[in-house]
Amino acid sequence: MQPSKMRPLLLVMAFTAAGCEAEDGAKTGSTPAEAEVWHEGPKLPQPITNNAVAAVTVDGVTSLFSFLGMDSTKVWSGVTSSAYRWDIGSDAWREIAPVPGPGRLASTAQVVGHRIYVIGGYTVAEDGSEKSLPDVAIYDPVQESWSRGADIPVPTDDAVAAVSSDGLIYLVSGWHDTNNVADVQIYDPERDRWSAATPIVGAPVFGHAGALVDGHLTYLGGAAVVDARPRFRVDSTAWAGTIDPAQPRAISWREVEARPGPPLYRSAGGVLGSLVLFVGGTDNPYNYDGIGYDGAPAQPLRQVVTYAPLRDSWGALEPLPVATMDHRNAAVSAGRVFMAGGMLVDQVVSDRVWWSNAAALLGTAREADMEGTQ
Repeated sequence: MQPSKMRPLLLVMAFTAAGCEAEDGAKTGSTPAEAEVWHEGPKLPQPITNNAVAAVTVDGVTSLFSFLGMDSTKVWSGVTSSAYRWDIGSDAWREIAPVPGPGRLASTAQVVGHRIYVIGGYTVAEDGSEKSLPDVAIYDPVQESWSRGADIPVPTDDAVAAVSSDGLIYLVSGWHDTNNVADVQIYDPERDRWSAATPIVGAPVFGHAGALVDGHLTYLGGAAVVDARPRFRVDSTAWAGTIDPAQPRAISWREVEARPGPPLYRSAGGVLGSLVLFVGGTDNPYNYDGIGYDGAPAQPLRQVVTYAPLRDSWGALEPLPVATMDHRNAAVSAGRVFMAGGMLVDQVVSDRVWWSNAAALLGTAREADMEGTQ
């Protein structure tokens, strides 16, 4: 498919600003010219990248969590099982009980109800070998305790994960030990049970990004396996799967209009109203140390790309103040969007945290040039 001119991004129905409040509790009505869009929060206790992040609001208090990932050494021994929590309004993060099991990379954290489901990931051995894990670790932020969910039938890492309106978690494609898989796996938290859904029809990928909005499961980018050197290339296609409301395992997949700008690897996917967000990323797929499979250091992009499944249109929002990559997902809760950790320019592992009020961020919607800036 060839890129076409983007249609205007109409946001009237995309998100309601009701309840999107600033830290002081006042309604957010300022424009980007009147106030900053992205704000910096307390730094993480240590620089961390490829961490799984999630935000949960309980009794009016929103908390941001960071699980697993790799420290600034960017070597196998720097993979961690550590977990951290920031209660919004407090001055600092605090360490909480680590994620059960070994430290791992490329996990995802999804919220259903008030519980956080930390799913999949892979371990790295001293000799560099990697192993995909079937783990589902469940965190209760009220009790501050961990429990174990049913294992993933096909252990997967670097997958897209998304939550449906009825509380099902979809795990889309990703890497399994030695190759990408086309599987779409569904976890039902209420029944603690997995089932298989319609596989993807595009090339299987890892490190892609996406989300589920209005019954449409959208993803783009990621690294596909090719019969050449280097072994991996960034996939430039984007896909949307329409879920049958009467049969959640039935998905009708279609390739969507190509988005302007470079293909993306390890950007952060998220949901903002009726928009799918893609924050940061790079156009050069890389290993966990940030060095591309082609031998060139990967560099991050400074961008927030959006896709509206119901209108089949692409757009952009105000990017973070820094270019960033090596994310799993953006965290969204109570009218705020959060980013934590990741890699900055020249593979610097970050301890920086950013947040934005949804209403202010949506107010920056535009058809901007999405070539990406470093």
